[in-house]
Amino acid sequence: MHRLFVALRPPRAMRERLTALMGGIAHARWERIDQLHLTLRFIGEVDRHLAEDIAAALGAVHHPRFDLLLDGIGQFDRKGRIDTLWVGVTPHDVVTALHNKVDQALARVGVAPDGRAFLPHITIARFGRLAGPVGGFIETVAPAGGGERYEMNEFCLYESELGHDGASYTIAQRYALA
Repeated sequence: MHRLFVALRPPRAMRERLTALMGGIAHARWERIDQLHLTLRFIGEVDRHLAEDIAAALGAVHHPRFDLLLDGIGQFDRKGRIDTLWVGVTPHDVVTALHNKVDQALARVGVAPDGRAFLPHITIARFGRLAGPVGGFIETVAPAGGGERYEMNEFCLYESELGHDGASYTIAQRYALA
């Protein structure tokens, strides 16, 4: 079985900018530079045949290159406690358009639609049962996007493997943005 997702891999300069922001929150599990990505669509576990169909279907997705800016910090909560800390990006409409094209390609090969709302973001930290206060971090770092534009010139099909030290991600296929 293959555990798959589709994502944008930020260029190295953007990933370095994000890692420079990380730190200072007790019990945070910060993402490594090689783990940083913007998920366009989580697929989950599929067999080899469907994985091959997915890879081929994504090859038919056509979307222009675009620039992203880092834009704010936020968090997702689960059961009343912070679960994930993330950095937002803009513009949303361009990323959402690519997300929709990926969804349509996946639907053509029988992957059920994802019922969750899509919010473009890059996860920078995860938390277990304990989480240090994040309010001060958010207030300090939120305006630190820097205004720098980062060109997105590809999206990727990733394979994820869960381990004792968290997930490791391998790019299975790259797809150029024209």
